[in-house]
Amino acid sequence: MKNRITQLFKTKKSNILSVYFTAGYPALNDTVQAIEYLDEAGVDIIEVGFPFSDPLADGPVIQESSTAAIDNGMTLKLLFEQLKAIREKTNVPLAFMGYLNPVLQFGEERFIEACAKTGIDGVIIPDMPVDYYCERLKERFVQSNVSNIFLVTPQTADEKARFIDENTSGFIYMVSSNSITGSNKNIENQASYFRRINDLQLKNPKLTGFGIHNRETFKVACKYTNGAIIGSAFIKPISEKGLSKETVSEFIKKIKP
Repeated sequence: MKNRITQLFKTKKSNILSVYFTAGYPALNDTVQAIEYLDEAGVDIIEVGFPFSDPLADGPVIQESSTAAIDNGMTLKLLFEQLKAIREKTNVPLAFMGYLNPVLQFGEERFIEACAKTGIDGVIIPDMPVDYYCERLKERFVQSNVSNIFLVTPQTADEKARFIDENTSGFIYMVSSNSITGSNKNIENQASYFRRINDLQLKNPKLTGFGIHNRETFKVACKYTNGAIIGSAFIKPISEKGLSKETVSEFIKKIKP
């Protein structure tokens, strides 16, 4: 089976929109419906967040959605059960995003195998050290054809960025600033950071995340990288209005013409 994230970047080089939502939120059984609505709205990649009780990189919007999802009863085991037939409904690239602790509790090898069997194309675990991944998990990820996606930040040194690039597949998650998710800092102020990373001529495509919340910030992100990731700004309207096809469609149209 070909990796859908890798295939996407072979055919589309710019203006890629990836949207994150928390599995099991607003309601426990909204997960599959959210994926279908986002696919219909024209999103290029969908990131499915598996909730954790202590999401250190996330701002209040995603933290609250994670807490609610856990209270709803969401677990990694249930998430895989919800998505067991997802590839009968959509062919959009799917990535899981979450923290290492739930993966360890689930079992690392079991987690990777379940991702491959379910049709999950990539995994983003912000608190997983690159060395840990290389020593324990890289071979299994490669064998399973599941992309492991690492993050770089403005504090990432050039040598570390190259090391991350060598051990990432799919794309590099380029954090726009030293902040938590949902913070609306001016991305243009990070121009020197984007130029520095671009000058390294890394082999992986790059998507910008953290602080992307409207069409303007999406356009700025696309000026420097292959596209952008939106999380908190998407969760806000579904928190306020509930999950519906109209709510999802309206939001995506505000970001991407």
